[in-house]
Amino acid sequence: MLESIGVEADYRPGIKPEEVREALQGFEGLIVRSKMHITAQTLELAQKLKYVARAGAGVDNIDQLALQERGIILLAANEGNSQAVGEFTVGLLVSLLRNISRSHRQVQQKVWLREENRGEEIFGKTVGIIGFGNMGQSLARTLAGFGCRLLAYDRFAPEKISGPVARVSLEQLQAEADIVSLHIPFILENLSFANEAFFSGFSKPVWFLNTSRGDVVDQQALVRHLKAGSIKGAALDVLENEKLHTLTAQQQQDFDYLASAPNVILTPHIAGWTHESYVKINEVLVQKVQQLLAK
Repeated sequence: MLESIGVEADYRPGIKPEEVREALQGFEGLIVRSKMHITAQTLELAQKLKYVARAGAGVDNIDQLALQERGIILLAANEGNSQAVGEFTVGLLVSLLRNISRSHRQVQQKVWLREENRGEEIFGKTVGIIGFGNMGQSLARTLAGFGCRLLAYDRFAPEKISGPVARVSLEQLQAEADIVSLHIPFILENLSFANEAFFSGFSKPVWFLNTSRGDVVDQQALVRHLKAGSIKGAALDVLENEKLHTLTAQQQQDFDYLASAPNVILTPHIAGWTHESYVKINEVLVQKVQQLLAK
């Protein structure tokens, strides 16, 4: 795709992180995925670098301040996997409210329970979407046919909220929502955004979903509220520590509860992970690189 717009590509999937600093000399662009961390030190020798492009949505692996200080432009491809995230989040929601994952495991064990797995419908419920960028908007579009009421809160870009989605304060969302879905980036201001005060602020028990980043949720607080019943159930595609072999004692304790709770669904950070999004992410990035180089 890069070659089609006249950009020479040097593809090095096997490069080691410690080799990147030296390797960037002479390059005008850098494209990375989520595992490569780009710091000020990484960029020290990249005197010709004009842009860093992230093949995905989240850019928490990139030191944005270091880029700004060097005048290096940051590109991301949030649009590329937004449809995948919207669809997946609805899938999690249906599975959570209708006990699909739980009853599947039971039937695998030849346990046939119907009344115990009677669920709830999305129809008629109030869904609160926190963060209304590409992902939050995608969820709203995907939920449009379910006959539910949609509320959205976005503290950085509230002007994006319009149409059938009502723009509300966080306090109003907490007062009225039956279902809450997080779609916010991991930046310093969002660290542990969903904390004890956040969960305590809801006026009634809610269903909680997070397909954004694990660090925006205080996992201990979530577990406490699940145990107390103030969170009716949770679906988490992300965790605060996704390297499960490196969990601290507290993280292990919280993980053990989440993994065994009948009203919790855990998935391995795959909300935006489809065959289609793999292509669309690259198409979006190449288009943005082309636009940048044409200026």
